[in-house]
Amino acid sequence: MSSNLTPQAVRVWDPFVRIFHWTLVSCVLINYFMLNDGETLHQWLGYLAGALVAARIVWGFIGSEHARFASFMPTPSRLSAHLSRLRAGGHDHHLGHNPLGAVMMLALLALVAAVGVSGFLQTTDAFWGEDWVQELHEVLASVLIGFAAIHGAAAIVMSRLEGVNLVGAMITGVKRTRAPSPLRGRRSAP
Repeated sequence: MSSNLTPQAVRVWDPFVRIFHWTLVSCVLINYFMLNDGETLHQWLGYLAGALVAARIVWGFIGSEHARFASFMPTPSRLSAHLSRLRAGGHDHHLGHNPLGAVMMLALLALVAAVGVSGFLQTTDAFWGEDWVQELHEVLASVLIGFAAIHGAAAIVMSRLEGVNLVGAMITGVKRTRAPSPLRGRRSAP
């Protein structure tokens, strides 16, 4: 390791973000793998997942520093710079989400919302028994599970590449990382 890197333990994920994350993971996995569509518990876990997404969106504007969308919004320039560094075999330092992680996080929120809306529509008089709504709900749920699997795998791969336990950080809220020394200045992400 370069001498300008110092070990740091930084509190990144606040309790709301961690509870939101693991509760949403539980709702999605239980609904997809353990419950049948139409069961009361399936519906209530779907409503809970939708409420969690709504609360996370609010928290994205009023929450702690690294929970705010403004701190990690994946702009084209941030994405381009991040991808360039990855292609060059390097990585950049992000306390919160890196730009690709931010894209995935936003995609997962959108997918959970879409699954929830399509599930809710099946309970309305207008869409009750409509095959296309049920099929849409099932396809969206499968895409969500696929994206979640990619998200989990990427967290493990990036943990190895960056030397940071990202899964552990989402449990404890603390990222243990080697970061640029404050004495030498921090390079901020674009």
